[in-house]
Amino acid sequence: MEIVMDGVKVIGRIVTILPLLLVVGLYMGKRSIGELPVFDFLVVLVLGSVVGADIADPNIDHIHTVVAMIVIALLHQFIIFIKLNNKKLGKLLTFEPTVVIYDGKFLFKNMKKVHYAIDNIMQMLREKNVFSVQDVEMAIVEANGRLSVKLKGAKEWAAKEDVGAIVSAAEYDVPVILDGELQRPMLQRLNKNEEWIKSKLLKNNITDAKEVFYGALTPSGTFVYSLKNEDTSVPPIEH
Repeated sequence: MEIVMDGVKVIGRIVTILPLLLVVGLYMGKRSIGELPVFDFLVVLVLGSVVGADIADPNIDHIHTVVAMIVIALLHQFIIFIKLNNKKLGKLLTFEPTVVIYDGKFLFKNMKKVHYAIDNIMQMLREKNVFSVQDVEMAIVEANGRLSVKLKGAKEWAAKEDVGAIVSAAEYDVPVILDGELQRPMLQRLNKNEEWIKSKLLKNNITDAKEVFYGALTPSGTFVYSLKNEDTSVPPIEH
């Protein structure tokens, strides 16, 4: 009999807590995910723990869970209010946007700050239909972890038939050096060898492949690279 009563209590809690969770989510608003990614993640984590414990354990006082959910939602809105009205404090609560590519070059130091690897950035570029880093004027990792990309003027999206352009073969990067390490299997697939890489590096006044953070070859034969100590001035980007 006790098991049946506990089961009924759990069902009752699910029926009452889910609508309340929906109301709390709507109150917190869509913008919260983009505005405060770290704090929002913590809020979702805590809400999930509170609701899960309430549903799983019939001995927990249900009213305490309701109060906790309401307080969490109010605290979340209070933090957003602080961020919007106190810029200095708001910066402490969010990630700053970080430029990771500028003028077709990876910025190694900035990528280390935000703990993004080449593979992460390249995947995010491909998701935006950008297959060659040399086409990028600026790429920024935003506070919510997404990548914003500004293409170079000549590479801005436009229908070729609109401008009467000749359709040429697509350009994309084939990585042959990643973080100073030669990608020998890729070199073999391209029918290239280490001597070829060395000659390309020497033409660009680079004596050691370990100095190269990212090196790639395009189908047209262009060698694209970014150095680990790339000294490139970037525009100031902040909130």
